[in-house]
Formats: sequence, structure tokens, C-alpha cells
Amino acid sequence: MVFASLNALNVNDHTEKKNGLTYLSWAWAWQEVKKMFPDAEYKIYKDEQNHPYIEDPDFGLMCFTSVTINGQTHEMWLPVMDGANKAMRRTPYTYKTWDRYNNKWKETGVSAATMFDINKTIMRCLVKNLAMFGLGLYIYAGEDLPADEQQPSQPSQPAQPAQPAQPAQPTSPLQPYISAVKGAKTVKEVEDTYRFIIAQNPKLKDDKTLIDMCKVRKQEITNGQH
Repeated sequence: MVFASLNALNVNDHTEKKNGLTYLSWAWAWQEVKKMFPDAEYKIYKDEQNHPYIEDPDFGLMCFTSVTINGQTHEMWLPVMDGANKAMRRTPYTYKTWDRYNNKWKETGVSAATMFDINKTIMRCLVKNLAMFGLGLYIYAGEDLPADEQQPSQPSQPAQPAQPAQPAQPTSPLQPYISAVKGAKTVKEVEDTYRFIIAQNPKLKDDKTLIDMCKVRKQEITNGQH
């Protein structure tokens, strides 16, 4: 009853995408659950010092919640993460990543966690917890729609005669570099990536799509949309 009811809801109009992940609005999620199941309750776990997280000096910070609906309880946990989905600790730290453009290792930093980061994690953990009861679970399963709204499978069609192979469509010379531009984390990285692309393919120097893409990424970084 609980799972079937919540699993059937389409949550797509209440989500946002960030760094390849889809996030569901916690306020909307909790509102829908309480409308359908008024007795629903949630709990945020705290340590002995009343901190709403547990800390491991080596691995970082973790938040825990539990949700109870109709007498059934599910628990969930979620690490505190930065914009690049790296685990955060009480103090800043660095890790090494391979810079494939310059063929060398580079140091990448992770800032110290703040209460703002912990608060976001708790509410995201709550949403993930609600998914255990069915709400938005299809998002975590990599689907676009809940099962009830997915297109039914089509009846098998009679075999068609083989068609002659079509010539492959030419690939845009910009295609291999799109992910590099979108993955840049600082304005300088965007500029360095642009110079690298031009060095590899001088014909792209005046490519409007590339120039606009770099401008958009710089603006996103400036606005804090990492």
C-alpha cells in the first residue's frame, strides 16, 4: 500500500540536476508523504555531543536519518560531499588527480565542511530515505518515469528484410572536447581547455559553438554552479 502509492508518483517536475545527479525537492517530497500518510515521522540521528552527523578523521562526515510510515521504519545514510561529490571532512584536504591534458598529476582540494553542507546532506538523506518507501525510487534506478507511466513494450513485429548499410554520419570535430569544457572547475581551467582544443584543432578557433560553450561554463563557475 505505502510503497505502491508513493512509487507511482511522477516527481520529475520537482527535481533539479547537478553534476550528473538528480535531486528531488525535500520540501515537496515530505509534503506529498504527509498528505498521503499523515502519521509519517522522520528522525535525524545525533552523536553523544548532539551533532547531527558522525565523524571519521580518515573518511569524513556521515549523516543518518530514519523514516517511519504505518509502523514500518527504514534507515538511510549519506556522506557530506562537496560540489564534485567528494567526501568532506572537518578540515580541508587535497587529493591527486591525473591531468590528461598536461600528462601529469595535480593536487585538487576539498574544503572543510560547514553546517550549511551538513544541513544539505541531512535533507538529501531524508529524500533518499523516502525513496526506500517508493517515492522517486525510479530516479535512483536510472529511469525517467515511474513504472506505471513507462511505455508498454510493443508487440513483436514481423522480421523486416535487411536494409543496406547507411554511411556513417560525420562526427563534429568539437564532440571529443565537450565534456572537457563542461568538466572545468575554474575559469582558468576553461581558458586552458580552450587553448588546448585550439592547439589540437586550429580550425575550431572561431567556432561559435565552442566559444559560447566556454562563455556559459565561465558564467556557471562565476555563479557558483560547479
